[in-house]
Amino acid sequence: MDQIIVQGNGPLKGEIPIAGAKNACLTLMPATLLTDQPLTLTNAPRLSDIRTMTSLLQSLGAEVAPLQEGQVLAMSSHALTSQHADYEIVRKMRASILVLGPLLARYGHAEVSLPGGCAIGARPVDFHLRAFEAMGAELDLRDGYVRAKAPAGGLKGAVVDFPVVSVGATENALLAATLAKGTTVLKNAAREPEIVDLAQCLRRMGAQIEGEGTSTITIQGVETLNGATHPVVTDRIELGTYMLAPAMCGGEVECLGGRIDLLAAFCEKLHEAGISVEETARGLKVSRKDGPVKAVNVVTKPFPGFPTDLQAQFMALMCVAEGTSVLEETIFENRFMHAPELIRMGANIEVHGGHATVTGVENLRGAPVMATDLRASVSLILAGMAAEGQTTVSRVYHLDRGYEHVVRKLRGVGADIERIKEE
Repeated sequence: MDQIIVQGNGPLKGEIPIAGAKNACLTLMPATLLTDQPLTLTNAPRLSDIRTMTSLLQSLGAEVAPLQEGQVLAMSSHALTSQHADYEIVRKMRASILVLGPLLARYGHAEVSLPGGCAIGARPVDFHLRAFEAMGAELDLRDGYVRAKAPAGGLKGAVVDFPVVSVGATENALLAATLAKGTTVLKNAAREPEIVDLAQCLRRMGAQIEGEGTSTITIQGVETLNGATHPVVTDRIELGTYMLAPAMCGGEVECLGGRIDLLAAFCEKLHEAGISVEETARGLKVSRKDGPVKAVNVVTKPFPGFPTDLQAQFMALMCVAEGTSVLEETIFENRFMHAPELIRMGANIEVHGGHATVTGVENLRGAPVMATDLRASVSLILAGMAAEGQTTVSRVYHLDRGYEHVVRKLRGVGADIERIKEE
């Protein structure tokens, strides 16, 4: 198992290209199941989660070509052989549940294992299932599988009012509704850029969708969808992560492809903390040249609020800020597992339920630490880059699920970082 070794190395300088969004790509890939014509995604990231979704689609009989140069992902579901998504693949990644809606909508039945993924709290699929029931599906949960059957004539348009905002449930319902008979209205829908990206791709495929990016999305079902070519939106979580590197270490880094509208709430918090963010012709330029980082409070919220997927990384910044900050996690109930590892590096953090109180220290100290999930792993790398001495991060396989070429990108702006094979 690999480790990442980080040595505190002072200010950063240069540029980092930002990849296509993992979460968007994982949502777009199941859209191939809705049509017998080719779907091609450009700007697709090279990540282990993308490979897992590829394996899942191939297990259903879809053709998925190896990721080509230029990050082109070509897929076709013209001859599916199965509507059964097996546990051995689905357990690796929660996004696997997104094949349920397309299979149910196109074929009228599906059998999909309940999913796995990062251990950061309960992420139930209840809201997905309620949406399908509203469209007339019959559901049977047995032996760890969801067995779903559409009514005669296919899924029916319906009003789906989500009790809480759910990105995954919004995506699954949106995918299914494109082929449902009549009009489907999704209320209290998620507003994330990944939802907007999915709607834009589906519209290219012939779907009739209005309201993406708002809390009410209206879909008029169509008989069939066609193929399309669609560019994956910039990964806003990778963007925010690399924006924090110069914030912690000092210096100036330009994040190529970055846009403030993808991370407005996050950028506001960086500004409050004393970090400069400028839009450029190529992306976003982030710098911290003078003065200490200031402590600021953060509450994670659904988009357009502060992203839960940047909470761990922002906590690392607050560990070296001047003053005391409070980070409140409202999305997942078990997402402070990185705090004990940061404490090993000298951070002053107290966790009480969904709140973490962070009192900044003058310097973090390098230490052996262990990644507990995807975002925690990169928060420890950021902390190591700003710490005195050497930090060794173990269990970095989490990192491969969401960050493409992280060592290469950070080295490119001056970080002292390497990946080694664990003995």
